[in-house]
Amino acid sequence: MNQKLLKLENLLRFHTICRQLGPRRALAQWRHGFSSAYPVWAAPLYARPLQIDMLIGAALSQYRLLATKKEERPRKSQLSSRKSKKEIEVWIGMTVEELARAMEKNTDFVCEALLNTAIDIDSLEADSHLDEVWIKEVIKKAGMKLKWSKLKKDKVRENKDAVRRPQADPALLTPRPPVVTIMGHVDHGKTTLLDKLRKTQVAAMEVGGITQHIGAFLVSLPSGEKITFLDTPGHAAFSAMRARGAQVTDIVILVVAADDGVMKQTIESIQHAKDAQVPIVLAINKCDKAEADPEKVKKELLAYDVVCEDHGGDVQAVHVSALTGDNLMALAEATIALAEMLELKADPTGPVEGTVIESFTDKGRGPITTAIIQRGTLRKGSVLVAGKSWAKVRLIFDENGKTINEAYPSMPVGIIGWRDLPSAGDEILEVESEPRAREVVDWRKYEQEQEKNKEDLKVIEEKRKEHQEAHRKAREKYGSLHWKERSFKEYLERKEQKPLKPKEKLERDSNTLPVIIKGDVDGSVETLLNIMDTYDASHECELELVHFGVGDISENDVNLAETFNGVIYGFNVNASNVIQQSAAKKEVKIKLHKIIYRLIEDLQEELSSRLPCTVEEHPMGEASILATFSITEGKKKLPVAGCRVQKGQLEKQKKFKLIRNGHVIWKGLLTSLKHHKDDVSVIKTGMDCGLSLDEEKIEFKVGDQIVCYEEKHVPAKTSWDPGF
Repeated sequence: MNQKLLKLENLLRFHTICRQLGPRRALAQWRHGFSSAYPVWAAPLYARPLQIDMLIGAALSQYRLLATKKEERPRKSQLSSRKSKKEIEVWIGMTVEELARAMEKNTDFVCEALLNTAIDIDSLEADSHLDEVWIKEVIKKAGMKLKWSKLKKDKVRENKDAVRRPQADPALLTPRPPVVTIMGHVDHGKTTLLDKLRKTQVAAMEVGGITQHIGAFLVSLPSGEKITFLDTPGHAAFSAMRARGAQVTDIVILVVAADDGVMKQTIESIQHAKDAQVPIVLAINKCDKAEADPEKVKKELLAYDVVCEDHGGDVQAVHVSALTGDNLMALAEATIALAEMLELKADPTGPVEGTVIESFTDKGRGPITTAIIQRGTLRKGSVLVAGKSWAKVRLIFDENGKTINEAYPSMPVGIIGWRDLPSAGDEILEVESEPRAREVVDWRKYEQEQEKNKEDLKVIEEKRKEHQEAHRKAREKYGSLHWKERSFKEYLERKEQKPLKPKEKLERDSNTLPVIIKGDVDGSVETLLNIMDTYDASHECELELVHFGVGDISENDVNLAETFNGVIYGFNVNASNVIQQSAAKKEVKIKLHKIIYRLIEDLQEELSSRLPCTVEEHPMGEASILATFSITEGKKKLPVAGCRVQKGQLEKQKKFKLIRNGHVIWKGLLTSLKHHKDDVSVIKTGMDCGLSLDEEKIEFKVGDQIVCYEEKHVPAKTSWDPGF
């Protein structure tokens, strides 16, 4: 401040001299006085008028005042900045984006603050959750102060889910038809049996006579009674769907062929019925055949706790023939009698409750579900919720495609009006309005997201511990080394992790089969995925599921298959000419099937084609060594074996092996093959010959065997057995 005051005094005095002397003289005096020991104004300083002195004094006092105030202000602001830091409110599980927003920074700032820590920066996204350690680290590096929020988590949302109603008043319950599931082994006549009962030809419409997915049908008997049948597939591939079918039914009809007995799927069907605690009616089919033995079937079932009435149990057994229709009414009457004993009743009033049996997408009508109504009465305009999907019912139709106005308990119906495709097995509940349906779906999606977040936090915590451990080991490994030595070792490690060459990459890709699965209905896709879950030959070829879905094959599927070099498998779906042309252009395989085990066989073949071929040896001739001797060629002595061909023939161009005491001691080629003194290419059975090997160190012994063979490359087969 003293220097500033001195400068101002100099300027003011110079200004006064200028007025007294004039500009030119003042400038000369200034230049002269600038180099002298004393200022130019020192001489006339005492001769100034009083007014100028007063002016200078006033100016100096004002300047001192202003300068003092200016210097005090920044000093106060610096002190205040040292005392208070910006306080940031944080909470456990905060995301990168939330922390950046709280600090009024961008996400890059957070990542930069964590650069030299054990956390994996490359894996950090805007929605990645941060642990307490990393939140503290970022706040510290930002020079801010943190404040832990007690409950910063989102406000606990009120549970908006829809649930089943309490049990109805017994006075409101009315009798309902039983829901019956037909179960049993493949080809034991389940579908044919159902055809006779409902007098339709479902089997004729099914490709290959095998039921492909669950169908639900209401059958009216001559007595006026009604039974709802679920026709579950008998093939082992659909065991999961059969289990779901058993869960929504009241009675299981177990079909066993009298000429075949208890089989693998029969045992599975019994287990599903027991798990669902559903009573069984035994239908012994194909009793019209000569080799039929119903008593043998009953005895075999005793081992699985299915005791028929003939053997002192409570399981009704009916001998039937689905082909001729014999005793089918007796089977229906036995089912109705069991239903009466169970006293099956339901409440036809109030909001609807039911279960999705199957779901699929129709091009013209959108998502469609087959459902069994279990409570209430379904009407057009009802608002339903199932899983994370909802519907305003536009159309209800029965198993024949006929539109109906109402559906009562135990009725199987098709429902149109879904916004999204629900999953088979989802619970259907009616709600009062569309906003309420959206609220329920939003809540369920929120719950799913919360569960996913919890799982993500666990994974993040595990990864953090892994990174910390790796970081600690790295510090221990390189901690005592000079930075030059450490850099050299890290360089050597990076060099070892060189990228794969194109040839190596091709070999690696050839051992992976990426697949895309498309099915006609949700249950079919689920079954295919369940079968793929049994894949246990990853050591041979990796099976990678890229995408799956319901509906026809689309351009997106082709693009995915091209990207991953995969194969598209379609079950009961179509691929338009445009899609097929696009796939051919992009060299993408599309394989369409209508029978599920054919699709699995195709998948097995595709997996097998990715495996390296196995080499098999096919013997062509065999000779025994009768004598050994040596011949001289130049300076070398070569061992020669005198042989006689026992069977087949020896061909010089093929491969040979020498067997001694049952062990192969040499494999390779011959250098010479002679009959007497003539070089020959083939020696036949019974002929003598002399031969020498391409390896001189091998010594022959009388009694050794020489086998001529050829190698054939045989395609390998995958060891995966899907169970059928």
